[in-house]
Amino acid sequence: MSEGMFYNVTAGYIEGIVRGYRNTLLTGQSYGNLTQCETIDDVKLQLGPAYGDYLASLPPNPSTSALADKAMDKLVAEFRYLQANATGSLAKFMEYLTYAYMIDNVALLITGTLHERDTRELLERCHPLGWFETMPALCVATNIEELYNSVLIETPLAPYFKGSLSHQDLDELNIEIVRNTLYKNYLEDFHRFVNEDPDIKGTPTCEVMSEILEFEADRRSINITINSFGTELTKTDRKKLYPNFGRLHPEGTLMLSRADDPEGVRIAVDGVADYRTMLDQTGMGGSSGGIGNQSGGIGGDEGKSLEDLFYQKEMEISKLAFTHQFTHSIVYAWLKLREQEIRNITWISECIAQNQKDRIGNYISVF
Repeated sequence: MSEGMFYNVTAGYIEGIVRGYRNTLLTGQSYGNLTQCETIDDVKLQLGPAYGDYLASLPPNPSTSALADKAMDKLVAEFRYLQANATGSLAKFMEYLTYAYMIDNVALLITGTLHERDTRELLERCHPLGWFETMPALCVATNIEELYNSVLIETPLAPYFKGSLSHQDLDELNIEIVRNTLYKNYLEDFHRFVNEDPDIKGTPTCEVMSEILEFEADRRSINITINSFGTELTKTDRKKLYPNFGRLHPEGTLMLSRADDPEGVRIAVDGVADYRTMLDQTGMGGSSGGIGNQSGGIGGDEGKSLEDLFYQKEMEISKLAFTHQFTHSIVYAWLKLREQEIRNITWISECIAQNQKDRIGNYISVF
């Protein structure tokens, strides 16, 4: 069997497993049953068919965080199994999926180092999909300069630091700038990979992932702009954080960089119907003129936060990815769908624990 044939067989095997994983996601009926639960034990019982083995070790009436951790354990185990069997461009593709979590972990370690937090506590809080072999070595650093030098040598994120960040940038005031700079470099690199890799270029993977990554680039540009209002971040520095691709690039991002208020954001995204509609639904454009609901909302779609609507759009794109055959993008899509499922489970559990069941149905995304 040739190497190319082996790759095709392996990729097809992985795709079959992922489609099987997709079929085990909670259904609308499952969520309906969850909304009727009265206690966390009831939630645990309802999740039994999908998460039974992972929930078995939980004590009676577990905390919502413990329940979420076990759900995450399942996601991680499934992802690691796929990764262990992936070869060729699919293996590299899955490495790229882990880089986003690595960025969050490194940002956490930087913050912890600044505040002299306990090493063990920091490692326990790191996302498991962003774990890399040398990560514990980063915690040995006693100051930011040592940590910076370690990151450049010991982690896969080194290319995203070089030429963009110095150790002087890694202070508490700049940590979000650091995070967003790394994400910008990462997204541009990932986008370049799916468009230029010989095994992916011109395939459904290239088509679907380009759409997904363009949406992610635009989402980050919009959020960075909105979150910069009222802060010391200058318009010039803000512009440097926007990924250099996406449906908004270059005209829309140029207008975003000049925006002074939510109405300016609304005008900048006016050429993309999806984003214009989202901002209208949150009251961040048009006649309302206000900041609107950015981070949390209840009620119908008109009462959802912008982040809720972004997640909703992400779920729509992820579901559509499964209509394509022979594409790595379904691994990304399944990962996002599973993460949303965990957010749903956590939200439902928290509402039940706080005796606020009336809030449940207005937040969760069912797919």
